[in-house]
Amino acid sequence: MRTAYRTGDATMLRDVAAIGAAMIAVGASFGAMAVAAGLPVWATLAMSVLVYAGGAQFMAVGLVAAGSPLAAVLAGLLLNARHLPFGLALSATLGPRRWQRLLGSHLMTDEATAFALARPAGPGRRWAFWLAGTLLFLAWNVGTGLGVLAGGAVGDPAALGLDAAFPAGLAALLLPSLGDRDTRRVALAGAGLAVLATPVLPAGLPVLLALAGLVAPAVRGRRRAGAEGDPADGGRPAPAGAEEAGNVVRTGEASC
Repeated sequence: MRTAYRTGDATMLRDVAAIGAAMIAVGASFGAMAVAAGLPVWATLAMSVLVYAGGAQFMAVGLVAAGSPLAAVLAGLLLNARHLPFGLALSATLGPRRWQRLLGSHLMTDEATAFALARPAGPGRRWAFWLAGTLLFLAWNVGTGLGVLAGGAVGDPAALGLDAAFPAGLAALLLPSLGDRDTRRVALAGAGLAVLATPVLPAGLPVLLALAGLVAPAVRGRRRAGAEGDPADGGRPAPAGAEEAGNVVRTGEASC
């Protein structure tokens, strides 16, 4: 059992390292772009430490460079609203103390959440979250520092295909969870909504709209409950004990 646990830990460390390497490259691109856009070095480094929001940081720098700091704040809040359901899913994982919840909320990213939810609830999930969250936070900030030093030498991560590393890594982490039928329905419904909304809505909003896929199991559950009810009674299930009472009456009639 202990050997299997260690094997799982080694596999997870390898996966975190792979995503962390891509995060260093993307963070370096952010640092170079922020400095090129006129953001001070100290502000660029502070944003990666205190905000730590990946895509929201890229968007914020672009909007600030365009002269819209208020729009940058609002867009960042809207884009990161997806962390609300993340927090609900990991509320028992972060720990009972207030500092653990505050620090864990800061380290919470799509990747750290996926690593945690890929493990059963308990100490293993908590360890996975804190390991992934801490290492990816360090990787992003190391990348930002390298980008600030390198200036514009890093270039666009999309040209190297690194922009696809994060969704590919997330997809690989979530595949084991898709064995559950309800989870599969939610994932497919959310993905379909996001794909349909991408050409219409601004970046970030299709991801939020995908949360509507959570309605799919509820709708199916209500339909199933209605189908299992008594059609002659308006689809409502018979009261508790009604079936036993009916059996007693029929038995009495038979004996007469």
